[in-house]
Amino acid sequence: MIPAKFDYARPQTEEEAVRVLAEAGPEAKVLAGGQSLMPMLRLRLSFPELLVDVGGVESMRGVREEGRELIVGAMTTHHDVVRDPRVRMHAGLLAQAAATVADPAVRHRGTLGGSLAHADPAGDLPAVCLALDATMVALGPHGYRTLPAAEFFVDYLQTALRPDELLTEIRLPMLGDWGFHYEKFHRTAQAWAVVGVAAAVRLEPGGRDGGGIAEARIGLVNMGPRPMRAHLTETALAGAAATEEAIGRAATMAAEGAHPPTDLNGSAEYREHLARVLTRRAVLAAAGDAAAGTL
Repeated sequence: MIPAKFDYARPQTEEEAVRVLAEAGPEAKVLAGGQSLMPMLRLRLSFPELLVDVGGVESMRGVREEGRELIVGAMTTHHDVVRDPRVRMHAGLLAQAAATVADPAVRHRGTLGGSLAHADPAGDLPAVCLALDATMVALGPHGYRTLPAAEFFVDYLQTALRPDELLTEIRLPMLGDWGFHYEKFHRTAQAWAVVGVAAAVRLEPGGRDGGGIAEARIGLVNMGPRPMRAHLTETALAGAAATEEAIGRAATMAAEGAHPPTDLNGSAEYREHLARVLTRRAVLAAAGDAAAGTL
């Protein structure tokens, strides 16, 4: 289909983009790769009066280190996230999950910031950033502000970004000795996840043979109107032995508090079952990764 009529702007700096957004008001949309927005425009599910293309804002691309944080520009593509050695070393869960997004064509055009700002609960990367305790940095007319991932995702396709704000970068804590694993179930290779689980695990001294689990972070994909953490499972894993039995018991609580949808891909009950199964698999793999010292 053909999108409805809209005006187009292509600012070259973050400040210019914010100025254009502020002048346009709530009827403007940011184009940050377009892999989610363009289909919505063609299907006429979105009717922006102005499309603000930030593809020319070079300051929003790339990866850098700053203290004990990894800074990823919002316009960094999924492909570049996967290939960047700093992401692979310090935030491997993000690289692993980004490698599963759609297909190579989408990964070369889609961006991390675009995916997060779109806030689709079936998307892989919002739940990953939630599990990694990421911080979003937004620029508005009054300057920069930071938003923890837990506060950034508000509801279905809704974030805490204001209409005149631009997501500029994502800050990720460096997880040096953590293990990680991303597990998802989808009907076809390029389809959205029916359910996905992002797990990061830190073991106590002694590793898998003696120390047990010190801490676990688990993000759930497509288990409600926004990405969520499996807090009851995380609590049950803290101090537990890194065994199949202990991890399996904790994983039975993964769907508690979730509100998964029922659609053509499965019922809510089916998704709850998948969340428990995939959480067990992801945590076991992450614990094994941490014990092996692969990070």
